[in-house]
Amino acid sequence: TPAEAEIAAANIDILQIPAFLCRQTDLLEACANTGKPVNVKKGQFLAPWDVEPIIGKLKHFNCENFYITERGTTFGYNNLVTDMRSLYWMQDMGVKVIFDATHSVQRPGGLGGTTGGDGKLAPVLARAAVATGVNGIFMETHSNPEKAFSDGPNQIPLTEIESILTRLLAIHHAAHCL
Repeated sequence: TPAEAEIAAANIDILQIPAFLCRQTDLLEACANTGKPVNVKKGQFLAPWDVEPIIGKLKHFNCENFYITERGTTFGYNNLVTDMRSLYWMQDMGVKVIFDATHSVQRPGGLGGTTGGDGKLAPVLARAAVATGVNGIFMETHSNPEKAFSDGPNQIPLTEIESILTRLLAIHHAAHCL
């Protein structure tokens, strides 16, 4: 809630606005007013160009240090897809873009009462996102994803994260540092 943004800002480095609340003006304003960096998860129901009003609101509230995070788009029932073009289009608006590799492979409600997903695809999508020039990658990891309290099917085993990050850095260097 907007009231919680100020309380949270006293104890954290960055505020994150969840995807389903990404268009809530009062929450955007409250987070902007803290002076902390703000990460806005793009709603699964938004096209890339639909973040322009979000960007406009943050700038209106004098928030210059913010990110838009792509986390997939609803595609039919129980499925998310990521159109890598969206990363380019959002960056073309002059904002910093983060790619959420693990939430992008969710299958909302895909296990009946809980969310499913395919964590094996997260590194694949992360590699593609890095090649587009995103400003950062978000990935959930766990020592044993099957025992994680939430989002286990989407998470990357902790034992794999170092090799994934090494590969992502190599792709970044090859695509953007030559």
